[in-house]
Amino acid sequence: MKGGKARAQKLYHCRAASDCHCPKRVGGTRVAHKLAPGREQGDPLPRKAPTLKQTSVRFLKWVKAARLAPKTKTYYQDGWRLLQTTSILQFRLDAIDNDVSEQLSFSGSASNANCALRTLRRLLHKAEDWNLIRQAPKIKLLPKRERSLRLDDEAEKKLLVAAAECNWCSQALELFRDIVMLARDTGMRNEKELHQVLIENIHWDRHIVYVPDSKTINGVREVTLSDRAVGILRQRCRDRRKGWVFPSKRARSAHLTTMALKFRQAREKAGLPKNLVLYCGRHDFGTRVLKKTGNLKLVMQTMGQVDVKTALKYQHPELDIVRTALNDTAPGVPPAAT
Repeated sequence: MKGGKARAQKLYHCRAASDCHCPKRVGGTRVAHKLAPGREQGDPLPRKAPTLKQTSVRFLKWVKAARLAPKTKTYYQDGWRLLQTTSILQFRLDAIDNDVSEQLSFSGSASNANCALRTLRRLLHKAEDWNLIRQAPKIKLLPKRERSLRLDDEAEKKLLVAAAECNWCSQALELFRDIVMLARDTGMRNEKELHQVLIENIHWDRHIVYVPDSKTINGVREVTLSDRAVGILRQRCRDRRKGWVFPSKRARSAHLTTMALKFRQAREKAGLPKNLVLYCGRHDFGTRVLKKTGNLKLVMQTMGQVDVKTALKYQHPELDIVRTALNDTAPGVPPAAT
């Protein structure tokens, strides 16, 4: 009886302590207060957050199983390979913030580093969804330099001459030539649009090619074809009425996926800058159309763009005009007759 009475008194005191608001409580009530925020939001967080390396196992499985575009999956896998070369792997998730990410260094350009940082950012957001951390930190990306090089007439000629000296087969040489010319004459995005053109989407009578899928919603559009572009496409399609303009037996998609290797070989052979890429043909297209028409809205519609700042980079200053203006206003030069 005495033992039962003592247990009852102890239970009474514990209940009384839980009803009061005094900070000096029995050990269990302090733990309850620590877990209260977590219980309000759902399951309580683990006592210790896992490390980035531990969480990567679950993240990579999610990337593989999620309904993501194939290029997005490859992008995150490449980003994780870059993160594996750093010391951040052993950091616990709740210890990673923007200050930590700013101390990371990666080889290559800013685009390479941003691939790793975007992967890190996505992983941390998934960790928040999985209740491994309270809130994902904001990870800032590196500023990227605007693409200023143009794949102009001179660069095109040098590339084609160099390609002829690369000992490629005739089919590879013709394919490279056609892709370079079409990139300049259509302004289409390389891998997402140009490489995936279907013959049935070409309207020969109107000199138009329809782009049904693109990087953005605005990218779904009709692209006007130059006479040179029509000639190239007719030569490519011949008597075919449907299917890929650039078929490929090697690719799973059955169409051309990239020309990066061939372009790099021809560029090195021609002695052109390393930052000159096939995408610069799109940049050259926008520059030429804007220079000739002066209509920025038309350029944006033609290229499937919605951001004015992106389109403004096609407004290259004409150096000859600037030079003439400087010479005309130089000290000692008589004013021009009106």
